[in-house]
Amino acid sequence: AVVSTQSTGGHSGEHPHISFLSRERPPSNQKQRLQLIEEMHAHSQFCWSGDNTVSGLKRAISHAASIPDADERIVVAFSDANLKRYFIRPSTIGEAMTSNPDVSVFMVFIGSLGNEAQQLRKVLPGGRSFVTMDTKEIPVILQQIFATSIMNT
Repeated sequence: AVVSTQSTGGHSGEHPHISFLSRERPPSNQKQRLQLIEEMHAHSQFCWSGDNTVSGLKRAISHAASIPDADERIVVAFSDANLKRYFIRPSTIGEAMTSNPDVSVFMVFIGSLGNEAQQLRKVLPGGRSFVTMDTKEIPVILQQIFATSIMNT
């Protein structure tokens, strides 16, 4: 039997961790799934500017590593790639991504100022970062991430 558990958290300029979905209480119907998406969208619209990408990423990795008896531990982080504005070095993101060998970490950069996302991708661990200017591509990117993860186990 395949057992899948997931939790969904976010980060913003205000907080390094916002819990949207607990693995103990996943949405049980379409209405609850829609409410989850609406909550995430509302937070992104009304939060203060700033960046907690690194602290949010580290927290997600720590959380994934703490799940007992997991066959796979995967963290997928989404960012607008606007890190230079907040003086975040690409190497800092790369170090966080590789900080725990038991957790597979992937970055998905949505949008970019200039070519910042492409520059980040060159520095981050190979095959672990993706850039899209179109959110419709996210399902394909997630399929690639999960396929990569399965092949590496």
